Amino acid sequence: MVRTGGVLKMAAMISTFILAIYLAFHLLEIRVDFRQGSMMSRSVSIKDGSKPVGHKCGLSKACPVGQFAFKMASGAASVVGPKMCLEDKMLMSAVKNNVGRGLNIALVNGRTGELNKTDFFDMWAGNVAPLIQFLKEIEEGTVVMMASFDDPATKLNNEARKLIADLGSSAVNNLGFRDNWIFVGGKGIKTKSPFEQHIKNKADTNKFEGWPEVLEMEGCIPRRED
Repeated sequence: MVRTGGVLKMAAMISTFILAIYLAFHLLEIRVDFRQGSMMSRSVSIKDGSKPVGHKCGLSKACPVGQFAFKMASGAASVVGPKMCLEDKMLMSAVKNNVGRGLNIALVNGRTGELNKTDFFDMWAGNVAPLIQFLKEIEEGTVVMMASFDDPATKLNNEARKLIADLGSSAVNNLGFRDNWIFVGGKGIKTKSPFEQHIKNKADTNKFEGWPEVLEMEGCIPRRED
């Protein structure tokens, strides 16, 4: 019995190690994609002698004047955390050590693009009450960026889902255990946000064992003028 337990324990450790290595390589691929736009622009030869210009956050194209460039990715399984970039500034990432399991949220001033606050809320073993309080305190005109990591939904209740839906989310009511989800909305938004991606946790389609593939999204957020 002891020998069997030891073998099973060793097998579990090896499995976890292999998954960590796989996700590390996957993260490297994401990081390359994350900066692809700026890398390509730097590699182009400019005949007139002017310097090539990299697009903010490595976007595939520049945003119009009066709009904020953003790029973000969800977490990869339970190993690699999400990341959020706005106007060439990394707001949240594992490197910055400000991401965690559950829902990761960055609040940005909708007029200036300045970061107001970041936080994460454990929706597996945590309490939903701090998340609800956080959402209720968001000021009018704030841009809200959210990304999942590991499990974003187990502790979500109807009140929390409604508060997120009021920020412009269309998918939050369908968000489930270990789903991947990224979203950009705003306090006071009048319509549903166009910036949202959601993929269900399904055994027959998951890219990682027990988790779906990583989601990435980029775009341009209109600056709030009023």
